Amino acid sequence: MESQKKTSQPANKTSKSEEDEEEQCCANTSCEKSEKQEPSSPKQGDFSDPVYKEIAVANGAINRMSRDELRAKCAELKLDTRGVKDVLRKRLKSYYKKQKLMRSPAANGNSDEYFDYICVVDFEATCEENNPPDYLHEIIEFPMVLIDTHTLEIVDSFQEYVKPVLNPQLSEFCVQLTGITQKMVDEANTFHQVLKRAVSWLQKKELGTKYKYTFLTDGSWDMGKFLQTQCKLSSIRYPQFARKWINIRKSYGNFYKVPRTQTKLICMLENLGMQYDGRPHCGLDDSRNIARIAIHMLKDGCQLRVNECLNSGQLRNVPNSAPIEGAPAPQTPKKRD
Repeated sequence: MESQKKTSQPANKTSKSEEDEEEQCCANTSCEKSEKQEPSSPKQGDFSDPVYKEIAVANGAINRMSRDELRAKCAELKLDTRGVKDVLRKRLKSYYKKQKLMRSPAANGNSDEYFDYICVVDFEATCEENNPPDYLHEIIEFPMVLIDTHTLEIVDSFQEYVKPVLNPQLSEFCVQLTGITQKMVDEANTFHQVLKRAVSWLQKKELGTKYKYTFLTDGSWDMGKFLQTQCKLSSIRYPQFARKWINIRKSYGNFYKVPRTQTKLICMLENLGMQYDGRPHCGLDDSRNIARIAIHMLKDGCQLRVNECLNSGQLRNVPNSAPIEGAPAPQTPKKRD
């Protein structure tokens, strides 16, 4: 629910300002204006193997290429030629780095240590056109999309609507924004029941037991705000398996070296040469489009890592140097004392 993430402003003002920001960014052909030059060589003493000097030389050559030259080189190597200059440059650098490290003893990182699956979550929640500062959002759509990191494909999905209890009547603004009707939530189960089925779905996939996995969101609000608030309202202990996740906005900005204004969902898609598929603010469609971005980043050589967590109810950053640890096996939700 992008229009309500990362802000406590009224929903109508938030939605308008973010959409305007996205349109301005994506319609502007100067999306490439923020190109940041990467060092052409590693710092002295950082790497001893000669392969890193070769990588640095290749990076320097790539930095000097025009967009047409980058696209031509990608085509020559049978790589995706879509995307803005930042994306094409990063794609080529990742390709050359991977190729050179594969032929060198300096290669590091074991693919067996990475996640087998990434589970994308993008909740939809109740909202008003003018949310008061103390407004409590209730989750009304619980979607999950599962990415197989070995095949780089979406392999399954889960979706259920949720009956709100605190504000059972949806606002007209919420219905128009999300496409979720009053009938849908009236016929849905409570959050506690839906969460139990979501956990059962994850367990059947053997996530956290046979397979290593983690969650991925578009921003901090899904876990840090919506899920945490909903668990309190439903008197449920916050699930341990959802305490760490990948915020793809941070990952995208860091990987492609772009500012935050280019990490909105629509802008990320357009910068990668893709269009939104489906209905915006439908949780399942949003999740699928976020998954498409994640898959594209993995193909470009990005190692998506957990970068946010909840610690004592507070949102915290997870350093890039932290070991890659999968989420624990999902457990049946427990009631709070």
